[in-house]
Amino acid sequence: MADKEEKKRQETQEVKEEKEDKGKEAGEKKSLVARFLPKVIIVVIVVIFAGAGFTLARLFAGSSTSGLSEQGQSSQLENMDTKDDRADSKKSWYYHLEPVIANLNVDDVTRYVKASLTLEISFEMDEKKGTAFIDEKKPILTNWLTVYLASLSLDDIRGDTNLKRIQSQVLDAFNEKLFPDSKPKVKNILFKEFAVQ
Repeated sequence: MADKEEKKRQETQEVKEEKEDKGKEAGEKKSLVARFLPKVIIVVIVVIFAGAGFTLARLFAGSSTSGLSEQGQSSQLENMDTKDDRADSKKSWYYHLEPVIANLNVDDVTRYVKASLTLEISFEMDEKKGTAFIDEKKPILTNWLTVYLASLSLDDIRGDTNLKRIQSQVLDAFNEKLFPDSKPKVKNILFKEFAVQ
């Protein structure tokens, strides 16, 4: 009897040891998953937030020019095409506007911008008649440009992209002011001077 009890104890002991071994193996597997799962979750969350941030930045960056009409956008694309710059420059003439100074839209009132622009006018408009016409409309253009520049903040005028955006918006507005019911004749806006102080 003692032998039978001893065998039962040993069998019970072996069963317990087998269960413990299986439990340890499962625990090791769990610990691998438990170790790597939080790291994987963090990486996935970072990727999702980075993608969302990039997408939102692209959406908000495009909203500043969303006020442009489809015709204005297509004319911008046409003006940006550089098919034959040499032939194109012979078919235009230039009109120099006087410098415009405007306070920027910032808390510190001492920040201002000084801009001198040159208008590239299409050959379709005679230079003498065109100069007289633009001289007559110059107060309207200067007023619009002053109000427009005063509405900009310091961040709105920093960088190459912002300057190109300003050029295209001024181009569209000047064509609208000068030639509201006809084909635009101002081909390009060139910065002669653009100083921020």
